Amino acid sequence: MPRRSAGPKLWFDKTRQTWTIVDGRKRSRTGFGPDETARAEEALGDYIASKHTLRDGPDPILADVLSAYADEKLAGKPSEAHILYDIGHLNKWWGAKCVTEINSASCKAYVRHRKGIVSARRELAFLNAAVTHWHAEHGPLKLQPTVILPPAPEPRSKWMTRDQAARFLWVARKTPHLARFFIIGWYSGTRRGKILSLRWSMVDFRTKIMQRTPPGVVVPKNKQAPPFRMGARLMAHLKRWKRMDGKGAEFVITFNGKPIKRPVSSWKKTRVKAKLPAYITPHVLRHTRATNMMQQRKDPWEAAKALGMSLEMLTKVYGHHHPDWQKDVSETR
Repeated sequence: MPRRSAGPKLWFDKTRQTWTIVDGRKRSRTGFGPDETARAEEALGDYIASKHTLRDGPDPILADVLSAYADEKLAGKPSEAHILYDIGHLNKWWGAKCVTEINSASCKAYVRHRKGIVSARRELAFLNAAVTHWHAEHGPLKLQPTVILPPAPEPRSKWMTRDQAARFLWVARKTPHLARFFIIGWYSGTRRGKILSLRWSMVDFRTKIMQRTPPGVVVPKNKQAPPFRMGARLMAHLKRWKRMDGKGAEFVITFNGKPIKRPVSSWKKTRVKAKLPAYITPHVLRHTRATNMMQQRKDPWEAAKALGMSLEMLTKVYGHHHPDWQKDVSETR
C-alpha cells in the first residue's frame, strides 16, 4: 500500500542554490535563494492555498483546516482581516502538516519560530479554534489534538516620558505623516489602525468630537473605538493640518497623497535616530496616554471611556500609576 504523501514542503536545492517546493514527485522552484527563506515560505503557503481543495476527513492537512475556518466562520465579521493576517502566519508553518502532527513539541517549536509569545499564543488559539471547527463540521477527526498555548505574559505597561517624546518628534519633524501619527496617538491613545484610517469627515471642530470608527463599521468588542473629545492641543494641530491639506483632502495621514497601512519602517528609523529603546513602538502611545491620565488623577471611568477600554482593564494594568492608588490602606496599623 503506497504511503500517504506528507504534503508540499520546502527543500533547498544545493545545486541550483534555490528553495524548491516538493509535492510528492512534483518539483517547483521558487526562485528564492538561501537568504530568502521567508519569501520561500510565503511561496509555499501560496502554493498550498492554490493547489488544495477542501476534503473532509479524519486527518486533513492544516491548510484545509485553516481555510475552512476562515471561509465558514470569519466571513463578514469585524475581526476577519485581523485574524486572516494571523492565519497567514499559521499557514506558512503549519499548512503542509496534518492535524495529527499537532502536539506539545510542535507547538513549542512554533513559539520558537515566531519569536514572540504574544503573537504565537494568539495564533495558536486560532489554530485550536480551526481544529475544533473542522472536528464539528468536516470530521470527526481521528484524534482531536490539544493545542498547547504558551503562558500568558504579564500585561505590558511601559510608556514614554515627555523627554523621549520630544526627542522622537524632533527627529520626526522631517517626516510629516509620522509626526501626525505620533501627535494623534499621544493626545488620544487611539489604536494604530484607527489613527491611520482617520478621515477629515470624522473630525468635527465645532463639537470637538473625533469619530474613531466610520459610520456603519462594526468593531470587535475587545477593540472598541468610541468617539473622542479632543483637547485644545490636539485641536490646534488638527486645524493647522486641515489648512495645509485643503478642502479636497480625505485622509488625515497620507504619504505621497495616499493613506498608509503601517508606519513600521519610518517609525523604526526615527526611533533609532532618536536613540530610544526598542520597546518604543507605535502601540506604546496608547500605554502612555493611559499612564498619563492615571498619573494626573483623571477619573478612571472617563479615562476608560476615552480610550475605548474597560474600566477593569484600565485599573488592572494602569491603576498603580494613580497617585491615590492604595493611599487609604497604605498606613493601616
